[in-house]
Amino acid sequence: MSAARPVPQPDPSRLTPFAGHAVVVGVEPGQPDLVAVTAAELAAGLGAKVYFAYADPGRLPERELPDGRVEHVDLNPDLFDDDTWRAREASLVAAIEAALVGREVAWEFRYLAGRADRALTHLARAVDAAVIVVGAGRRGGGVRLQQLLQWPVGVHLANHQHRPVLVVPLSVVDWKTSLG
Repeated sequence: MSAARPVPQPDPSRLTPFAGHAVVVGVEPGQPDLVAVTAAELAAGLGAKVYFAYADPGRLPERELPDGRVEHVDLNPDLFDDDTWRAREASLVAAIEAALVGREVAWEFRYLAGRADRALTHLARAVDAAVIVVGAGRRGGGVRLQQLLQWPVGVHLANHQHRPVLVVPLSVVDWKTSLG
């Protein structure tokens, strides 16, 4: 039995320079425009391209391609229409276009599959991104049980890959009234 290979840790030698290197952004349906706008502003300041990406948890990656794209299949093609993802993709692209009206930034969209943290890490590696941007989990009545039981994507990313993660706040707590 061979010795386990040590996992490379974050280190200044592994830092991708920010200037001119891509920004990868995790998006989801219904997400506030603030995430897309924040990423676009960051990319514009860095002179970089933005790769918006959605990782569909209802699909499985079949093959990861060198450019960050994935070939994917439905978890159960016998139960679901395999083309519904195309409508979701079109809706996400339209939402990004609407959020970025009037902003000059080069961007592309990638429809990924599986766990968001793994999919975004693969894309970031493929496009040599300097940073990954995600929205913070939302609080309140609209939060799904599944989201409560899983760590937020930003936490997974910060603990399982070496790129910096920018988490955009989507709701805040008013500390003055909550400490009452």
